[in-house]
This record gives sequence, C-alpha cells and structure tokens, in this order.
Amino acid sequence: MSASSGRVIVPLDVPTLAEGVALARRLAGHVAAVKIGKQLFTAEGPAAIRAMHDLGLRVFLDLKYHDIPNTVAGAVAAAKSLGVWLLNVHASGGAEMMRAAAKAVAGPDRPLVIAVTVLTSFSEDAYRAIMGTSRTIEAQVLHLARETKAAGLDGVVASPHEVRVIRQECGPGFLLVTPGVRPADAARNDQQRVMTPAEAVRAGADYLVIGRPITAAPDPVEAAQRIDAECELRIAE
Repeated sequence: MSASSGRVIVPLDVPTLAEGVALARRLAGHVAAVKIGKQLFTAEGPAAIRAMHDLGLRVFLDLKYHDIPNTVAGAVAAAKSLGVWLLNVHASGGAEMMRAAAKAVAGPDRPLVIAVTVLTSFSEDAYRAIMGTSRTIEAQVLHLARETKAAGLDGVVASPHEVRVIRQECGPGFLLVTPGVRPADAARNDQQRVMTPAEAVRAGADYLVIGRPITAAPDPVEAAQRIDAECELRIAE
C-alpha cells in the first residue's frame, strides 16, 4: 500500500467498479482511505477491494454486520482474508456478537474493527420515536461505546456531536470515525447531526467520512485537500 494521507475517508457510493476506480484513482495519495459500502460491494463484490489495493489505497469495508455471533464471525473472518484495513459491525448486535467479531480477526495483519452506534441520519426526535425510548442519542451512543470497548473492538462510528464524550469516557486509544461531517458551505443532504471538519477534529475525531462534498465537487482532489488542510490547521491551533 502507498502511504495514506490525512484524516479523510471517502465513500465510493457508486454503482459500478469502473466509476469507483475512476474516482479512487484521482484521490489516491490525497485521502486516508476509501470506503466501500453496500452499493458497490453488492454490485461488484471482492473485486472492488482488490481494485482499490491495486491503486495503493486502504479500504474501509462498511457493511455494518449485524446478525447472530457465529454468522458475524464468519463474515468478519472473510473480510480479514480480503486484506481490508477497517470494517464495522453494529454495536446494537450485542456484546457477544462483538466479542465474536474481535476473536475472528485475532492474529497478525488483522483489520481494525469498529462498531456503529446511532446512525447520523437520526434526529433526536426521530430516534426516540422509532426506538420507543426516552433515552437521548448521546446517552445511547455512550452506552454502546462502553460496550464496544469492553468487547475488545477498536472503536466506534459516531456522529461528531458525541465524539467528545466518547473520547473522555473511552480514552485516547479508542478509534473514533465520524460521518456527518460537512464543510460550512456544504448541504447537509440526509445527515442530521453534523459538524464541520475542524469542529469534528477539535472534538476528538480520528477519521472523518466525507462523501458528497468531495465526490460531487468539480475538483474532488482540491476539495479533499482543502478539507484536510482545515483539519491540520485545527490540530496546529
């Protein structure tokens, strides 16, 4: 793999491998990793991962495994065999499922495994309505982060709004990957709990998942570099 750059992970939310490769080739050397999610992986399968490796890019496999422990362990072991850098499960699958995922990747050259807490598309009111709970999103995210750490996983996916309290609770070695990050002049699209890149880094995020502000920009490389510079400026302050 070539050296990664910065904190930005770019989703390849495209329908074909040719489109994914074209975008990834432009961004290689300018981002920390690319994210392959359900759309591209369903369409193209492991070939998409191999193509990114051929370009020298690290891969975050974003399939959000959520099933019985044995099934998740098998899926995670298969992902490890593909050489991905990072993959995720749903923390709401429970402690036993997360422990099974951690055990499945044990050993040399293992990928990092993180757990999704509460999706950034949820507002506070929508979350309470669909889950039938009075618990706040922050309280639920913090609970799931504690469970994730206790299960032996490497970190969580959480919105930037919850990053600070997770960092305080789970410590500096706990990986925090944050979607819901938008430059100040960008549209929110379907994201609800958002911050700017600088705000997310200041709160304690390790990596920022940023899609359309980069992939839909006239010059994706320039957009990625501008966001990365904003993050580095915040670190230097």
